[in-house]
Amino acid sequence: MVELATIIHRYGPAYREKFGPRMLPSHRRAMHDIEQCRTEALGGQVYHCPNCEQARYSYHSCKNRHCPKCQQDAAQHWLVQQREILLPVPYFLLTFTLPAGLRDVVRSNQKCLYNLLFRTSAEATQELARDPRFVGGQIGLIGVLHTWARNLTYHPHVHYLVPAGGLSADGQTWLPSREDFLVPVKPLSIIFRAKFRDALQKTDLFDSVPAEAWTQDWVVHCQAVGSGVAALKYLAPYIFRVAISNHRICKLAHDRVSFCYQDAGTGATRTCTLSAEEFIRRFLQHVLPKGFVKVRYYGFFSHGKRRLLATIRLLLGLSGETKSPDDQQANAMSPVLRCPTCGQEMRWIQTIRPNGRCPP
Repeated sequence: MVELATIIHRYGPAYREKFGPRMLPSHRRAMHDIEQCRTEALGGQVYHCPNCEQARYSYHSCKNRHCPKCQQDAAQHWLVQQREILLPVPYFLLTFTLPAGLRDVVRSNQKCLYNLLFRTSAEATQELARDPRFVGGQIGLIGVLHTWARNLTYHPHVHYLVPAGGLSADGQTWLPSREDFLVPVKPLSIIFRAKFRDALQKTDLFDSVPAEAWTQDWVVHCQAVGSGVAALKYLAPYIFRVAISNHRICKLAHDRVSFCYQDAGTGATRTCTLSAEEFIRRFLQHVLPKGFVKVRYYGFFSHGKRRLLATIRLLLGLSGETKSPDDQQANAMSPVLRCPTCGQEMRWIQTIRPNGRCPP
């Protein structure tokens, strides 16, 4: 199977030589980490099966959030951490998408404008939800940034999970919304566009945006996604999915990379073939700025309002106590490494020290 690490290892040196002075440090770091992930460069352990004498080398992961090898188990771990804030109500998935006219500016100023995307979309949703015609109270939102379309083109948008209801202004009553309707998306898109425009006017980037971006419709989508458990399972892949996974890469031949993707309109599986340089460029444009938080909590889900969340849980007949992620991690069982041949538990016999080199 062709892996992203193989492509970066083979074509990364030429890419760095060509674009080096213009590359962001986060892009360089992502390439370096992906090349070394789960190789002898990072060290690891050797395990032995006492039953069939099988040996297994287990190399360390790079833990870079853009590495496809390091995100496989992260979604399940996140789900375990989130169960304590689940509410026994239906949930909605809200999606806010920036128009094409803004994308060049956003791509060149990611940290600033991703923050504005989060803040203004959350504020717009909370403002409209407080209207007594809809929810009439304070809502909670769990948001995640997503920057790519399925063919790796640049498509920044935010997904929010929102419970169907909110807390009254006096903090004493849970106000359920309809199971099939949260807020009207047309007014929501107008409020979102206005808030983003007003926020952008306070920066020196406003004049870089084409004027027509403020007159066209902005896309906001809302759909019911079922219970809290189902909603979190729906959102988890968006949080931990990287721009492209290894299993989607079909072929590497003649300095060209082919990968498959599902057509959003028809659902059909299609193949996109790019030069290795263009493939790496498309991948790197989805590498987030260092330290950028891509999962954010608003309303009664925000970390500063966990007392309100405890009140809501009591109003809905649940325990008001919540466990911290550290408590949940401490209670998790460590996986047992078993022999792939006979299934016997394997034993550690040796530690491999990192050699500090990329794989040959």
